[in-house]
Amino acid sequence: MTIDHYSTAREMLAALRSKDISARELLHLHTDRITQVNPTVNALVSLDLDRAHATAAAADAQTAAGTPVGPLHGLPFAFKDTHDVAGFPTVAGSSLLVDNVPETSELIAERVIAAGAVTIGKTNVPEFAAGSHTFNPVFGTTTNPYDPTKSAGGSSGGAAAALGAGLVPLADGSDMGGSLRNPASFCNVVGLRPTPGRVPCWPNSAPWDSLVTQGPMARNVDDLELLLSVISGPDARIRSSLSADAVAPRLGVAGLQGLRVAVSADLNGIFPVDAPVREIHDRQSSIFAAAGAVVAEDAPSIPDAEWVFRTLRAWRFKIDLGDRADATPELLKPSLLDNIRQADRLSADDVAKAMVAQAEIQQRAVEFFTHHDILVMPVSQVLPFDAELEYPAAVDGRRCDDYLDWMTSALTVTVLGCPAISVPAGFSADGLPVGVQIVAAPGNDLFLLDVARAYEQLNPVGATRPHLLQRAAASTS
Repeated sequence: MTIDHYSTAREMLAALRSKDISARELLHLHTDRITQVNPTVNALVSLDLDRAHATAAAADAQTAAGTPVGPLHGLPFAFKDTHDVAGFPTVAGSSLLVDNVPETSELIAERVIAAGAVTIGKTNVPEFAAGSHTFNPVFGTTTNPYDPTKSAGGSSGGAAAALGAGLVPLADGSDMGGSLRNPASFCNVVGLRPTPGRVPCWPNSAPWDSLVTQGPMARNVDDLELLLSVISGPDARIRSSLSADAVAPRLGVAGLQGLRVAVSADLNGIFPVDAPVREIHDRQSSIFAAAGAVVAEDAPSIPDAEWVFRTLRAWRFKIDLGDRADATPELLKPSLLDNIRQADRLSADDVAKAMVAQAEIQQRAVEFFTHHDILVMPVSQVLPFDAELEYPAAVDGRRCDDYLDWMTSALTVTVLGCPAISVPAGFSADGLPVGVQIVAAPGNDLFLLDVARAYEQLNPVGATRPHLLQRAAASTS
């Protein structure tokens, strides 16, 4: 089996198990690619390749000894730079944390490392993961593998760009308002926001909060499902964590016959969508219908979802970052500081009303999915935008007043409490990736992955690689 940096994670693992390639050779393959391409996309930060080579050598020794190994044994991995990994810096894009090297790993990293992955470093994020464009004063801007003048999205932008550029085979991320989905859409990869509790987060300053979740990213659905199997499952410290998902039957394309598919470009007009994105969204009905699905224009009625999200998000930001905002406001980017200060203007009554409204919205979602199996809609309302901007000036002619205004298509789904996946769907006329967002009922994560896998077979857009980077790598080799 011949392995290259765009082989699937499962292919790499099969080659490792058959000893067609060693963990050290696989690491070398990726470090060569990182040397060639990472200076262009700036996806990976805080690299420690000496430590990675030592870990890979230990993995090879374990393989040679014939002892049992984990499901990710020998696979190179870089963690999101908001996730603590013992001995690696967690900077979170902030000048306040440049010397922060945690002594312990958080739960998601513990699980990936225990599964045998070889840690190489971290993936870049916006400052404290605020916003869906990855730039910060410490490491700079992460750019798009398909056009390095454009944004890679965020906050898991470094993860998505690293996958799209062939720097890592799998990546972890987190999602509050679209941070696993927007960058996946921008970089032509797959990102899953699981049902809250599917991937428990620990440590966690607000374990009852369902806005924030961690999850997997990959270049295809099969690989994403592999990583989900490693990072999901209950943890006693998170009482809302879910038990292992029941194994769903593999649908395949034939399994889409009779599937009840709701499609909506804008959830009954609650957000604008730029024309190139809407054009690709409008193709989705025919793709599902051609496979025998029953397609209907419909959407849950959630006009208050954005208000709920903004209210509860401000409250969560105050919990996580309020002390830093009080102590060193000058060291936070203005938009982040404003997010935190919004909580100071909230009353207890505001938060209570938002919680009640969120519960009502989630009940509407449950009712909606008694009539439909999935909801298909845009991930992002815009194409990947100029990397020098903090956020787009407008969407379909409507001015953006802050960086959440172009993310409404993702953040409204957050409030639903449903699993949602971004899968590559098409390219704009100038070659920029666009993903489709597929949403299922709460708890139906593996069913959602099966639908996404079938969709991937019908519309294999994710196999298109970034030619600009291929030329850049060739010029340095």
